[in-house]
Amino acid sequence: MAKKTVRDLNVENKTVLVRVDFNVPMDGDKITDDNRIVAALDTIKYLIDHQAKVVLFSHLGKIKSAEDLDKADRNLKPVADRLSELLGQMVIFVEETRGEKLESAVKDLQKGQVLLVQNTRFEDVKGKKESGNDPELGRYWASLGDLFVNDAFGTAHRAHASNVGIASHLESAVGFLMEKEVKFLGEAVDQPQRPFVAILGGAKVSDKIKVIENLLDRADKILIGGGMAYTFFKAKGFEIGQSICEPDRVELAKEIMTKAGGKLVLPIDNVVAKKFANDAETKVVTSEDIPADYMGMDIGPETVELFKETLAGAKTVVWNGPMGVFEMENFSKGTIGVCEAIAQLEDATTIVGGGDSAAAVSQLGYEDKFTHISTGGGASLTYLEGAVLPGVDSINDK
Repeated sequence: MAKKTVRDLNVENKTVLVRVDFNVPMDGDKITDDNRIVAALDTIKYLIDHQAKVVLFSHLGKIKSAEDLDKADRNLKPVADRLSELLGQMVIFVEETRGEKLESAVKDLQKGQVLLVQNTRFEDVKGKKESGNDPELGRYWASLGDLFVNDAFGTAHRAHASNVGIASHLESAVGFLMEKEVKFLGEAVDQPQRPFVAILGGAKVSDKIKVIENLLDRADKILIGGGMAYTFFKAKGFEIGQSICEPDRVELAKEIMTKAGGKLVLPIDNVVAKKFANDAETKVVTSEDIPADYMGMDIGPETVELFKETLAGAKTVVWNGPMGVFEMENFSKGTIGVCEAIAQLEDATTIVGGGDSAAAVSQLGYEDKFTHISTGGGASLTYLEGAVLPGVDSINDK
């Protein structure tokens, strides 16, 4: 890639600041999924093996008020403990995001040691210092080290003090995870092996407009599922009952369909329900025939078969977003069916873009059947839009 990677840095005996994405799901002070910690290990171990002094920065959740500072699921201490177990060595944890205690701990680091700084968004309680990319905060954090490595793809679509802010003051590079994310997404979108099929789900057309518009010029087929399909149905003049819809996007949906020609593939049947609940009364109806008192909750079995047929022979597949209300078991079959169809493709590059679609892959045990599972839902979406990722753009070129 055009950006420096961690391999391009002379890290021996240097204090290397690393932005990682340890924004893991928590239940109180218990980590419920450590995938994001595991994903950062390659870069951290490389720095340890090359005798760097490693200082890690990450956020965890959002900080909206001072009360959030005391919440167990905002404190990175459990992450430090889990990282210690995974590395097989103690990870020093500093409860502060700035000040003498942090400065002293960083100064005392020895080669091969690792230190984790408290949740960077604790600074936001003082007025969006972190998420607003406060210049003074970025300069301060940069003063703690000699080099900077950004390995947090999950926040690459944001300009924060802990990524763009630090990078503007130090020689910088991307870590192995970031390099992998950009490589797979970049090649899939810009240099795809064909046929290239994109699958987009989720609730709103407005969330995916730019992605659809960007991919119309690149993909051979775009399969649409999830709640946003009903806005397209409305644009076609179908009855959609109580289904989710964005009335202000109906005209745009018409324009997209006109521009897409035969590239856009919409559901032909749907699982509909009387209410938004797993135990609701349900039935399967065609897309033109949703009863007035029902709402669409998932793609139907005929649509799953249609999508499978469309995917047959694909050489590049990018999937972002569920096909229905995946968190409810009775409306997860569409998402599961699409996941299984992608997993069974042979000789294809298959990429999942975070969120519920990545969760489906994990729950079904298909991780090893996909070429790449992105750690950053929002960042992968921004990349698919063709937009610049500030967290990558701010890194030094080779």
